[in-house]
Amino acid sequence: MGFEELLDKVGGFGPFQLRNVALLALPRVLLPLHFLLPIFLAAVPAHRCALPGAPANFSHQDAWLKAHLPQEPDGTLSSCLRFAHPQALPNTTLWGTGQSPGEPEGKPSTVPCPQGWEYDHSEFSSTIATEWDLVCEQKGLNRAASTFFFVGVLVGAVVYGYLSDRFGRRRLLLVAYVSALVLGLVSAASVSYVMFVITRTLTGSALAGFTIIVMPLELEWLDVEHRTVAGVLSSTFWTGGVMLLALVGYLIRDWRWLLLAVTLPCAPGILSLWWVPESARWLLTQGRVEEAHKYLLHCARLNGRPVGEDGLSLEALSKVAAGERVVQRPSYLDLFRTPRLRHISLCCMVVWFGVNFSYYGLSLDVSGLGLNVYQTQLLFGAVELPSKLLVYLSVRHAGRRLTQTGTLLGAALALGVRLLVSSERKSWSTALAVMGKGFSEAAFTTAYLFTSELYPTVLRQTGMGLTALVGRLGGSLAPLAALLDGVWLPLPKLAYGGIALLAACTALLLPETRKAQLPETIQDVERKSAPSNLQEEEMPMKQVQN
Repeated sequence: MGFEELLDKVGGFGPFQLRNVALLALPRVLLPLHFLLPIFLAAVPAHRCALPGAPANFSHQDAWLKAHLPQEPDGTLSSCLRFAHPQALPNTTLWGTGQSPGEPEGKPSTVPCPQGWEYDHSEFSSTIATEWDLVCEQKGLNRAASTFFFVGVLVGAVVYGYLSDRFGRRRLLLVAYVSALVLGLVSAASVSYVMFVITRTLTGSALAGFTIIVMPLELEWLDVEHRTVAGVLSSTFWTGGVMLLALVGYLIRDWRWLLLAVTLPCAPGILSLWWVPESARWLLTQGRVEEAHKYLLHCARLNGRPVGEDGLSLEALSKVAAGERVVQRPSYLDLFRTPRLRHISLCCMVVWFGVNFSYYGLSLDVSGLGLNVYQTQLLFGAVELPSKLLVYLSVRHAGRRLTQTGTLLGAALALGVRLLVSSERKSWSTALAVMGKGFSEAAFTTAYLFTSELYPTVLRQTGMGLTALVGRLGGSLAPLAALLDGVWLPLPKLAYGGIALLAACTALLLPETRKAQLPETIQDVERKSAPSNLQEEEMPMKQVQN
């Protein structure tokens, strides 16, 4: 008897599983609140050089500013430069001299802002850009803050993926909650840019635990038939977090209080773990039969299944555990030891890089759409709801592989067509950006479900950790890719779309998992994936214990 038969006895979908999905909803809501927080946290409001001595008479201020600030080619006043000496304007006198100007000789010299900047606080009372003057020559540091955060997520994905396969999902989820709470509070109290970057990087490492523990912990308690609906249902909590961020950002305009607001919900999350069950699949691979027995009986009781001590004996569980236990601990090298698992790992790495790179490239670019930042964020969140429905219908009928390919292709096409649309046609540009965001979110939802089903139980968290690592590498490079507009304006969108297209083609190389049982061991993956005429020729595979 395998674990699927055990799950069928106690109920593969019922109140126990629904309660589990509800208890694990909070991490999914918190993730977008932190991952997309730079939209508000690092926003750059309108700014110009600080110019002491501005006239009190507002009717004179425009002329006074033009005498001190050079104009850009589009006619706007420069945000980063000022004249070395005040310039006289036609039919005016030199400010502060009372003398009539002569014809200017040559091009006036300009200098960077020597006394700092003045910011427009009508939309944001404070951001990290206004706190530490991360504008103009320092604007790269503003983007780098997001990159460092995702580097932290990248490192954390490796650590949590490996440790949760060694020490359990539930225990590491507690570590993630506590670390995210403490580091988030310290980050909100940062007194310098360096302190902020370090604490945000460590916060990203802690939040990585949410990204790779929650989905497998849900799926490992679900039967084959209901994995899709539960996976899509739980992913809607991410969408709720995206939309909630628009509301929270609108209500809280100071970056410190905003960061505090998205961090404090970790506290009730810690308390909720009292009711979150450990994965019985994982416990059996560890030989911890009595603990698995306790959770399985609890599952049967909540689901109303008449299974007593005799119907689910320790002896029967011991036989299941003996069939699933293997001889050594998991490592990332095990993902590449056998041919089919190596093929899956390499393809998933490319897919996850493309999904993250295009998703965060689209999500963090909320400018130039003819809407304010709050409206854009709300619209980007709302479009994710129909994308969930698209994923639900598509993975059930077309399968995981074609859905993954189609959604990535849709995101790439939306980005490509947007390059051809004139910047003056705001409505078309907005529609294409929203379509691209919807497809990229659909690709993200599919990737979590698809990858969880590709890896065996003994390596599922390790595999998710590896793919999340590569994915977060894509997420960390997405903010920096936006700086390529200084080389050529369409280059960032071209990069996002090109990588998404490459990932779409790579997804076609993965095996389909629709209506397939979750593999328990590496042998299961090799048997399901390898052609039948080659199975007998395969070398004996090295077994792995979780």
